[in-house]
Amino acid sequence: MVDVDVSQEERLLLNRGLVEWGGPARCTELMAQAIGFESVAALLEDGRRIAGDLAQPRPLSRRDWTRALLATEVVFASDVLGSGIDWSTTTGLDDQESL
Repeated sequence: MVDVDVSQEERLLLNRGLVEWGGPARCTELMAQAIGFESVAALLEDGRRIAGDLAQPRPLSRRDWTRALLATEVVFASDVLGSGIDWSTTTGLDDQESL
């Protein structure tokens, strides 16, 4: 387990990025695997667990830190699979601050 020195705001950003996959974002099996999850179902299940660990805050494995970051990057940036232009509306986080 690794306790990365990130702020509460950064943990919130990663948390919201993971939560978005269970809401407006729609992942494909191939994208879930590219992000590091076995499947979309694993993205949703493991993503909820990782989001909870981020909210507590608890340390994560290196793998979970990487998956949280990649999942957030994709869901934030993609209008096709992720939240894209709806990010600020669905997460309550400003686009500029999120960048």
